[in-house]
Amino acid sequence: MRIDIISVVPELMTSAFSHSILKRAAAKGLVEVNLINLRDYAVDKHNSVDDYAFGGGAGMVLMIEPIDACLKDLKSKRDYDEVIYMSPDGQMLDQPLSNQLSLKKNIIILCGHYKGVDERVRQHLITREISIGNYVLSGGELAAAVLSDSVIRLLPGVLNDETSALSDSFQDGLIAPPVYTRPQEYNGWGVPDILLSGHTANIDKWRHEESVKRTKERRPDLLK
Repeated sequence: MRIDIISVVPELMTSAFSHSILKRAAAKGLVEVNLINLRDYAVDKHNSVDDYAFGGGAGMVLMIEPIDACLKDLKSKRDYDEVIYMSPDGQMLDQPLSNQLSLKKNIIILCGHYKGVDERVRQHLITREISIGNYVLSGGELAAAVLSDSVIRLLPGVLNDETSALSDSFQDGLIAPPVYTRPQEYNGWGVPDILLSGHTANIDKWRHEESVKRTKERRPDLLK
């Protein structure tokens, strides 16, 4: 998979892709993430990529010209399955959406900044808008990193145990059950006996029941 992320401050995402699972995924050749500086496509010698909004108001708006030039350059080299704009009013990111995107080959993610992008970008140049929550960030960079992480970890070979992703929260519409590790007892707090029984069927049954219970208590909206 290839993910090209367009931003005016790509440095914000450098750390996210330089450590842990995402770094190992790139090292294995399972994913290629490219951080593209929109200012490389600026409209003038001052590296301008934003301007004041028509009609007035506070804040700057990313212009359509550099975004269009960047997209045309990328598309001249390969075909893309999706051009995604990270937006607070886009489709809410959830596990089924991450699963769907993990099957794609080439993806572009456009990060908004300031007051966002010229509306014509959203109308004509992108294929999908995605939100990571009902709140506003300073830009789409952190949201793009979240989206990328949620997708990359699903790629075959990224996780050492490929069944791990299948047991994550939300994969089956439920929150994951509680988990325990050594020591078996700490401060008088023990581990449920069932997990020490070695009876796989009973353990699976317990985990499912705990998932349902936890979902009812903490995220009843998921059961609807």
